[in-house]
Amino acid sequence: MKSLVYAAFVLSGIILLASAPAPSGYIVGDKADDFSLKNSVDGKMVSLSDYQGVKGYIIVFTCNHCPYAQLYEQRIIDLHNKYNALGFPVIAINPNSPAIVEEDSYEEMQKRAKQKRYPFAYLFDEEQAVYPKFGATRTPHVFVLDSSRVVRYIGAIDDNPELPEIAKNHWVVSAVDALLRGDKPATEFTRAIGCTVKKKP
Repeated sequence: MKSLVYAAFVLSGIILLASAPAPSGYIVGDKADDFSLKNSVDGKMVSLSDYQGVKGYIIVFTCNHCPYAQLYEQRIIDLHNKYNALGFPVIAINPNSPAIVEEDSYEEMQKRAKQKRYPFAYLFDEEQAVYPKFGATRTPHVFVLDSSRVVRYIGAIDDNPELPEIAKNHWVVSAVDALLRGDKPATEFTRAIGCTVKKKP
């Protein structure tokens, strides 16, 4: 039954893919502004400038409640575990308003971060001021930045939300590997598939 529910979400996401609007925020080549958001892992404020000597950033807009975010949760953890030591940490940001979805409150973020032992920062965009700048529309939605905070990839993690073992295109991995080689990512933009960002009224 759980598998069928996930399959329904995946199918609906694919159907929505064709009608998804063009991003209204950053495009590849733009330089991202710094920000300061509260980390649910340790309660501290976190900015991009806090990460010294990095080669880039894997910024993932995600949340607690979305089935897509849950499907990709371990893959996000794996991305950080693989690339943090190579200079590309994951920074997760919850863009959702808890007034719309209570499961995405800061308190629930703290619980999930502890339960899943997140090795990365899980930040709360409480004022919903950061995600519109990036143009994030779904959870998860990934933005790979280089060391100068220039956006080099936007979109999905891979092409199979439900079955990672048979995914054919691992876009974030390919983008980060290319940047580590000093190359331009072969694919710079894909459509993110996931739940829509829940904007407060």
